[in-house]
Amino acid sequence: MRPIPTALLSYGMSGEVFHAPLLHAHAGFEITSVVQRTKSTANQHYPTCKVVRTVDEVLADPAIELVIVNTPNELHFNQASRALLAGKHVVVEKPFTVSTHEADQLIELATEKNRVLTVFQNRRWDGDFLTLKHVIDSGWVGRVVELEAHYDRFRNHIEPDTWKEEAGSGKGILYNLGSHMLDQAVVLLGMPEYVDARIGIQRTGGKVDDFYDLRLTYAGVNVIVKSSYLVRQPGPRYQLHGTEGSFVTASNVDPQEQALKEKKIPGSPGWGSMPEETWGLLNTTLKGEHVHKKIETVAGNYSGFYDNVYAAIRQNKPLQVKPEQARDVIRLIEASYESNREKRAVKL
Repeated sequence: MRPIPTALLSYGMSGEVFHAPLLHAHAGFEITSVVQRTKSTANQHYPTCKVVRTVDEVLADPAIELVIVNTPNELHFNQASRALLAGKHVVVEKPFTVSTHEADQLIELATEKNRVLTVFQNRRWDGDFLTLKHVIDSGWVGRVVELEAHYDRFRNHIEPDTWKEEAGSGKGILYNLGSHMLDQAVVLLGMPEYVDARIGIQRTGGKVDDFYDLRLTYAGVNVIVKSSYLVRQPGPRYQLHGTEGSFVTASNVDPQEQALKEKKIPGSPGWGSMPEETWGLLNTTLKGEHVHKKIETVAGNYSGFYDNVYAAIRQNKPLQVKPEQARDVIRLIEASYESNREKRAVKL
């Protein structure tokens, strides 16, 4: 592999926990520069990389081919635009942008500059989602009629000194976690016909939305997408129902994030695997026989995202996370806020 010289525009949680370890473990990438305004922790973890203080230094470096825009949401459009104009390929941390107007402009600019533009929708490579997709694609529950998906947490306090807890454009749980869940809905079923949403603040003293309940209506399929920061005892992550049966997963979140926080190496033995007691349960009819059994969870693999980015840049292969799909996610977020504001279902 000819490594792709890569720069990260920040080294907060997404940079230190997700992007840097995945890039460092991949033979196709070289972390060349990391933007840190005051600290130099990135250089301590990756001695061969250079810590720079400004985004301008990254964009002015002709050796850098790929820029990871993993800064606060409201900066994504400006910094991705500047990177594309500088001739760089770009990975944008989710959410893609704050508005569909910004997303459309970035897509047009990437096309004009003939650069790769994609969004870090890593939850497509969660093990339970990969398993859910396999169950649907295999037709094991018959024709799908309903899917209920949850991404719940228990965080009953307001985290201090974080931009994610401050009111503003592109803030809140729907942009944060909802961009993952809506992306999964788009991957499985495409764009819905209607969106009916309830969004609000549940935590005492909260300044940003911390729960949502979205109902997506497709032809013959209802999808429920929910998340809250006040769920101490979570239920199943996914409940899938069809004309022949059901598939229900456990409440456990994919183990890759925790493994990355513990500085484990992506792709090491057992990576992304889940124990048998967490496997989903299939109850259905297959070839006339009643089947009621656990389905082994597919091992999650966030490195699959960067496998595809490398192939897109070096081998001109199609992107798996297309910017147009990421734009559709932002459209769904906008429609959800419109629905919540006007207390009605919004037609897409």
